[in-house]
Amino acid sequence: MVLKEYGPIIEDTIAQLSKNSRFSQTTKYMQHGKTSVYEHCIKVAYMSCWIASKLRLNVDYASLIRGALLHDYFLYDWHDKNKGHRLHGFFHPRKALQNAREDLELTPKEENIILRHMFPLTPIPPYYLESWIVCIADKFCAINEIFRINVIQQKMHKRIPGRRISV
Repeated sequence: MVLKEYGPIIEDTIAQLSKNSRFSQTTKYMQHGKTSVYEHCIKVAYMSCWIASKLRLNVDYASLIRGALLHDYFLYDWHDKNKGHRLHGFFHPRKALQNAREDLELTPKEENIILRHMFPLTPIPPYYLESWIVCIADKFCAINEIFRINVIQQKMHKRIPGRRISV
């Protein structure tokens, strides 16, 4: 249901971000295991829509999707500890928000999603419902990627422009 209902919106948002920002550069950076930042952000967008849909939450899907796609828009290889990324988990939300603000106009919800998605590692909690959803979806997707659990892949498969990935 999520793929049919929100897949086209997610794909359109990916296309807009790829055209109007550096979003495609996220394909160059690995996130967890063999998953790129690009793939991770798309999975988080789908998972966020799935959570909101399953719980029948009244959310702003446009901000939810855009915030999920941009939540890790930090644009560097955080695995390279020689470049000062030792505390990546604490500082990348601010860098992602800075990059997103440089490239795009953001709503307050989108800004909060990006800035607060690492709660509780970062101490200030999310403010909006959409921010909480992305925060939870991000943790779920990260665990799946780190431990190579295929829960997400078993539920959803989608053709992403230029590449087949499991979502």
